[in-house]
Amino acid sequence: MPDRLDKLAVIWSSADAEVARSAAFMYARNSLVRGWWHQVRLIVWGPSAKTLAFDADLQLELTALADAGVELYACKACAESHGVGERLERIGVQVMYMGQPLTDMLKQGWRVITF
Repeated sequence: MPDRLDKLAVIWSSADAEVARSAAFMYARNSLVRGWWHQVRLIVWGPSAKTLAFDADLQLELTALADAGVELYACKACAESHGVGERLERIGVQVMYMGQPLTDMLKQGWRVITF
């Protein structure tokens, strides 16, 4: 049984689609597919919310992440500030205020990597 240190949160905060594609999304997906981590959450935070909401190619890649088992979240405050909360929900992202959930994850021993 995996321990509490076998959980990873990947935070994508850059507005750069290439950072998502070649770093955040790739690592999140491979982490589960290759068994590097037991549980992986992608958290879309900051300007990345707007980028994801309007980039159809990234949205397709996001589907592959979900199919691989990556849990998809976005910061509600960030999404609201860019007016994209509903768009993100329609593509399968759980939009919620992330301050407390991220704090809880950190206190529970989750590892965090940010792109």
